[in-house]
Amino acid sequence: MRATGTRHRAAAAMIAAAVLAALAGCQKADPAEPAQTTPQLVTLTPAQLKRVGLYTVALGDYEKSVEATGVVDFDNDQATSVVAPMSGPVARLLVEPGQAVRAGQPLALVSSPDYASAVATFRKADFTARNARRIADADKDLLQNKGVSAREAQQAETDAENAESDRAAALKALNALNLSAVDIQAIAAGRAATRMEGEIRAPISGVVVEKLISPGQLLQAGTTASFTVANLSKMWVNAQIAGADLANVHVGDPARIDTGLGGAQMSGIVDNIAAEVNPDTRAVVARIAVPNPVGALRRQMYVRVHIHSRTPSTGLLVPASAVLRDQENLPFVYVAAPGGRFARSHVTLGARAGDRYDIAQGLQAGDRVVVDGGLFLQFMQTQ
Repeated sequence: MRATGTRHRAAAAMIAAAVLAALAGCQKADPAEPAQTTPQLVTLTPAQLKRVGLYTVALGDYEKSVEATGVVDFDNDQATSVVAPMSGPVARLLVEPGQAVRAGQPLALVSSPDYASAVATFRKADFTARNARRIADADKDLLQNKGVSAREAQQAETDAENAESDRAAALKALNALNLSAVDIQAIAAGRAATRMEGEIRAPISGVVVEKLISPGQLLQAGTTASFTVANLSKMWVNAQIAGADLANVHVGDPARIDTGLGGAQMSGIVDNIAAEVNPDTRAVVARIAVPNPVGALRRQMYVRVHIHSRTPSTGLLVPASAVLRDQENLPFVYVAAPGGRFARSHVTLGARAGDRYDIAQGLQAGDRVVVDGGLFLQFMQTQ
C-alpha cells in the first residue's frame, strides 16, 4: 500500500511540473509590453551629414492651388447647331467635318417645295404690289382733275399699301430661305434664279465640327439639326470642384490646364461658377475659358486643372521635397535634433502652393526639416 501511494504522489508531482512549464511558456509568448511602432532617432556621421539638406520652417504668405479634373467643351457663346430653314430632301452636301467656313457660306443644298412656293408667292406679291401702286398713283392724278372721287383714290392707296405689305412678307420668307440678293433681284425681274434649290448656310464663322445629315435625307423646316459650327479659337473647360475647395475658387482666378498630350499645358481664366451642385458627384462646376490657338483642346477631352486662388493665405510652409510617405501612406518629415540626429514626425498636409505645402499639424516655426536626403534617412532607418 505504501509503494502504491508513493507512485501516485510521484505522478502528481510530474503533472504539476508539466503544467507549470506550460504556463511559463505561455508567459514568454505574450510580451508584457507592446512592440515598438515608432521609429527610433537616426544618427548620422559627419560625412553622412554632408548629404543632407535642411530647411527652417517659418510662417509665409501663399496663394492656394486647387486641383481638379475637367472636361473640355465648346465655347457655347461661339458654337451653334445649324437647323434646316426649309423642308425637303438633301440634294447635295457642300462641306465636310473639320472644314473652316465663314458666316453665310452654303453648307448644303435642299430640293425644297418650300423654296418653289416662296418664289411663286413673292413673284405674285411683287406683281400685285406694282400694279396696285400704279393704279393708286393714277387715281391720285385723276383726283386732281376730278376724274375720280376722293373715296376711290383713298381706296386705291389702301389697296397699294396692303399689296406692298404682302410683298414685304413674301420677301422675308425668301430671306429666311437664305436666298442671295442677286437671286431675289432676278426673281423680282421675272428672270430665273441662279439656282433652284434652297441653301443651308453657316450662321457664324468657324469650323464644321458635326455633319448630321446625308444626301437624300428628308428635312423638316425649323426642326432638323443639320450641322454644328463652332469657333474653336477658345474652348471651355468644366472643372469639378469639391465642396471643401469651393471657398478657394473665384471668378477671375488663373488656371493651368494639363492635357496629358506630350506635357502640353495651357492657361485660362475662371469665368463662371455654377449656382448648383451636381447631384451625382456633389461637386460644383467651375467654367474656365481657355484660348485654343493650335486646336490642342478637343470637345469631351479629359484634362487636369490647377486653379490658383488670388486670395492670400498664411501658413507654415515646407518644400514638397521634405514630405515623405510611410508604409501606411501617411505623410511625415524628418526633423533635425542636436548631435546629428533626426526624428520622424508625422504631419497633416494643408493646401499646396506650387512646390510647397502648408503644414496644418505636426511642425512648429523654427523646426529644421530635411529637404534633401530624406530617402537616405528612410533607408538608414530600415537597416
